[in-house]
Amino acid sequence: MREASISRKTGETDISVSLNLDGAGKYNIDTGVGFLNHMLCSFARHSRFDLIVKAVGDIDVDYHHTTEDIGIVLGEAFSKILDDKRGIRRFGSAIIPMDDALSLVALDFSGREYTVFHADFNTEKVGDFDTELVEEFFRGFARGSKCNIHVRLLDGSNSHHAIESIFKAFAKATQMAVSIEGHDDIPSTKGVL
Repeated sequence: MREASISRKTGETDISVSLNLDGAGKYNIDTGVGFLNHMLCSFARHSRFDLIVKAVGDIDVDYHHTTEDIGIVLGEAFSKILDDKRGIRRFGSAIIPMDDALSLVALDFSGREYTVFHADFNTEKVGDFDTELVEEFFRGFARGSKCNIHVRLLDGSNSHHAIESIFKAFAKATQMAVSIEGHDDIPSTKGVL
């Protein structure tokens, strides 16, 4: 089974993530941040990964630490499961529409952290969630998983739709990248990732 459980406790957050890459899209998400719960539920459902996230953070300050640290811990779960990346596709990409919004996410589980994020949201908040924190989540994920990730909002006026299309594209791109190719090779000319 390709699954892992990771916990991380700091002076700002206490987060645990359980991830099964060969699941059915089942989820139990409790971050203390309503909109982030919604995005992670969408990610699990559309990736078909089973995902449990429990987070307690300093949300009385704001949602920054909680959002970023969940990205880091989720990324660490991927890193632990994928290990040397033997047998996986490694690369994944998706372009996903949601009403007025259209998003592209491409990633490479290369063993190297890099984030490119291009999304201008029309509002500073969705509910009480700061839209600028979407980038922090993906930067955290890249850091934890040691992947390259490119996120581009191609179109969209509704910030909720825009962010949700990004998370759905993230789900499908990640699902593609971790899929088993039917070989036992490490997908690199270097022989190591």
